[in-house]
Amino acid sequence: MDSVSHSKRSLIMARVRSEDTRPELTIRRLLHSLGYRFRLHRRDLPGNPDLVFPSRRKVVFVHGCFWHQHRCARGNRVPSSHREYWVHKLQGNVTRDRKNRCQLRRLGWDVFIVWECQTNARKLPKITTKLCEFLDKFK
Repeated sequence: MDSVSHSKRSLIMARVRSEDTRPELTIRRLLHSLGYRFRLHRRDLPGNPDLVFPSRRKVVFVHGCFWHQHRCARGNRVPSSHREYWVHKLQGNVTRDRKNRCQLRRLGWDVFIVWECQTNARKLPKITTKLCEFLDKFK
């Protein structure tokens, strides 16, 4: 049983963003300040990648830990109410992500995933290094 009404839950879920999230904006600001230029949310590519570097044939996804089931404390949980729904929903997200990554690779794109938990101030220097290595590595 849900602890809030159906209409209240609908309002809460409607406010969940898929674009321009705080972790995504953090990574965008970081890469832009380092001199990288990119396109946003190219709908013609599988999975609608968050950041696209066309000349490098590279894409970056910024995934929320919960929604994409990262193996961290935040992502490794399932809500206790409507458990069957959430297990099915979250597993569907993981399956879709895997399919999109495979399609992108088949099309000749390199894929990098940044997890929400990697965008906090303490971990940002490490992910910055990894992103720069990924983006500067040409085929």
